[in-house]
Formats: sequence, structure tokens, C-alpha cells
Amino acid sequence: MDAQVTSKTKRAGAEARLREVGVRLTAPRLLVLQALSGEPHDATAQEIHGRLRSSGSPVGLATVYRTLALLQECGAVDALSHRPGESCYRLCGPGHHHHLVCSACHQVQELTECELDDWLAGVGKKHGFRPTSHSLEVVGICSDCGAG
Repeated sequence: MDAQVTSKTKRAGAEARLREVGVRLTAPRLLVLQALSGEPHDATAQEIHGRLRSSGSPVGLATVYRTLALLQECGAVDALSHRPGESCYRLCGPGHHHHLVCSACHQVQELTECELDDWLAGVGKKHGFRPTSHSLEVVGICSDCGAG
């Protein structure tokens, strides 16, 4: 039940973000968001398209790719790059956060704490660079996969 509430909350947050930036909530966009909200961790465009097709949705693969690109650009979803050659997409909670991603089972853990700002400010000053944003995706093996 708690995971359902969280996914509904995240989906509602993504929909609100789209409205906030003036993006229409078309039927295909809502279907992609709904499919993504059912993912416990992350999913590729191909996986999302497959789930939509198996549920009888006529949404095409190109539409899924365009929708995911738009959702990422608007800040409604995060794109993760832990799979070589393809992006994985995830509905995340609001606010600044980072990710721990298991390379074996693809479990994603959101990290809401961030201690990089002071370090980045120091590194930036040393190199004559002013950081304006950052993201961190740490890929490794989760305790479930590493226990075996």
C-alpha cells in the first residue's frame, strides 16, 4: 500500500510539474506517466512501450521516446545512465536528490541528503569554475545481490 501511495504521489507531482511549465497532459503522456509510475525502480523506453502494448495501448515507440524526452526536459522524470547505450527513466520524489543503482537487479535508491555543495564550491573555486547544478548516479551492487 505504501509503495502505491508513493507512486501515485510521484505521478501527481510529475503531472503538476507539467502543468506548471505549460505542457498539456495529452492521453499518450498520461499513459507513459501511468506506466512509469508502476515501475518500482526504473525502465527503458522499450520496456515502457512493451508494457503499454501488452495492456492494449496503441501508443507507438516513437511517441514513448518523445514523451520521455519531454518529461525529462521538464523535470517530471529523471533519466539514469547505468545501462550502456540506453537511458532508464524514473519518477522520483520532488527536490534535489541523487541515486544508488544496482547494476545486477536495477534497484534504485533515492538519496535526499547531499553533501556535495561545499566540495563542489571548493573545486570550482580552485579551477575558476562556478557550479550551477549537479547530479550523481552511483552504480554498484545492492546488499540483496551482493549477499549471494
